[in-house]
Amino acid sequence: MSRFVISGPGGGAENRLEIRTFIKDEKFFSLYIQALQLMYTKESQAALQSFFQVGGIHGLPYIPWDGVTGIPNPQWGGYCTHGSVLFPTWHRPYVSAFEQILWTRAQEVAATYTKDQAAWKAAAFKLRQPYWDWAVNSIPPDEVIALKTVDITGPDGHKKSVPNPLYHYTFHPIDPSFPPPYSGWQTTFRQPTNTSPPTDNIARLKAILANAQSNIRSNTYNLLTRVSTWPAFSNHTVGDGGSSSNSLEAIHDGIHVYVGGNGQMGDPAVAGFDPIFFLHHTNVDRLLSLWSALHPGVWVTPGPSQSGTLTIPANTTVDTNTHLTPFYHTQTAFWASAGVTDTTKLAYRYPEFEGLDTSNPAAVQKAIAAAVNKLYGSAVFGVTAQSPAVQEPVAAAQQPIAAAADDNHPAIHHAGHGYPRDWTARVEFKKFEIGHSFSILLFLGSVPEKPEEYYTSPHFIGAHHAFVNSSPSHCQNCQNQKELVEEGFVHLSRGILKYGKLESLDAAVVEPYLTKDLHWRAVKADGYTPAEIPSLEVSIYSTPLSYTRGSSFPIAGSTHRHNGVTHGRRGGSREGLHGQH
Repeated sequence: MSRFVISGPGGGAENRLEIRTFIKDEKFFSLYIQALQLMYTKESQAALQSFFQVGGIHGLPYIPWDGVTGIPNPQWGGYCTHGSVLFPTWHRPYVSAFEQILWTRAQEVAATYTKDQAAWKAAAFKLRQPYWDWAVNSIPPDEVIALKTVDITGPDGHKKSVPNPLYHYTFHPIDPSFPPPYSGWQTTFRQPTNTSPPTDNIARLKAILANAQSNIRSNTYNLLTRVSTWPAFSNHTVGDGGSSSNSLEAIHDGIHVYVGGNGQMGDPAVAGFDPIFFLHHTNVDRLLSLWSALHPGVWVTPGPSQSGTLTIPANTTVDTNTHLTPFYHTQTAFWASAGVTDTTKLAYRYPEFEGLDTSNPAAVQKAIAAAVNKLYGSAVFGVTAQSPAVQEPVAAAQQPIAAAADDNHPAIHHAGHGYPRDWTARVEFKKFEIGHSFSILLFLGSVPEKPEEYYTSPHFIGAHHAFVNSSPSHCQNCQNQKELVEEGFVHLSRGILKYGKLESLDAAVVEPYLTKDLHWRAVKADGYTPAEIPSLEVSIYSTPLSYTRGSSFPIAGSTHRHNGVTHGRRGGSREGLHGQH
């Protein structure tokens, strides 16, 4: 049988654009909306290139895609490599498969234009899947999350209002494999209300994303600038060599839960059916490109398969040559991580790489470092350049890294130590402890009495999320992985400066403050229901950051664990004061 070979859209490498920029291009947006609608409706859900089948690669309905059959009794539903060193690279051909089908549909749409058809065909040829940069702006435009109809230019050249395919995907029909509540939902939902039938709670969605913005940006900046090994970068499973910053997968998990709540995006079994999934994962892929440029030569290292997939057995070793199933590179061979280092092979790139000479890794590294600092550099401490805590070392090193602040803070000093310390909470738990997604939320100061107010509390400073498949059959299989532990980090320095109004970030000042004012709560994915997580351990770390002249980013020193801050509290450090190092 003939296979669907993933080679990317036609033509050379074109830029994938940020969704806000993309929407401003009349032709791109008009073509995209119609092409996505064609993916929904041109063929039945059983067709290989239908939106439903492509979304289903990620999880339910747990059937072979493109004839790629699974292993007997797999431990994981779907093909997705969660918790594994293959997490970033597996999603690269996945997004490309979606983009390639979308591009094909856009060519069909362009051919229907009767006015200025040549220009529309040219635009369709350059069309690529846009990305949503949630680290710059955590709230997507209304065209993605709020508008049920959007205005486009139709084939006759006139403006018209059409149903917005980015708002929901409508199942036709609901697949019998879906468990409750999805078995009763005709469409996808984001942060759904607790009504029957539910509706999207758009106001709550925007409020949650806005309140998480600072933490998302901080996580992203620290991922790109302080994580240097592939295991620490690629996935949320414990065992990354001592990093105190989040992995790409951990940050990705949070976006899923923030957007979905108790809806499809909050559950990997059905997340692929929400059209925002591909905007999200295109940005995840972009961060892979940025991180790779900043760490030339670092790529997939061997690691455990963890829960496994439909085609990869659990508890085996995977590496850069492991097949990224079900994605064919040729009619007889699958893509592997070793083959996806260069995005131009899949006919796309990102704007940050425009005009760069990719044959000169040092020049690319320097240019991408400048772009990362410009986009996310205010996330280091979130203090103004006038604050001595940052002003003196940064000025000495001629670094602009923390100058682009968005908060006002009192001046602080360091008791002669010279450089500020970055404070981080490490959150660790057994991923499958309660059988579905949940979150550990951290606060500095008072905690709301009502769980539904946690995410929007002004004292909320960040969270770590378990992104867990809730399919009943999968939950049964996960009993074999019930001891699997994952970790994430919440950066505290911005919150300490904002709420503590301390005169120093030294341990003698910060430890008593955190001991008194740092709190945490566990909630299920709906954001309303408290959860009990017996395996939870929250521990505190600090890392001195220096600003060496000529360095693009802060230089991290040796990390110190402060067990006394959380020891003795429920879910706190299990090591006492004697365990500090």
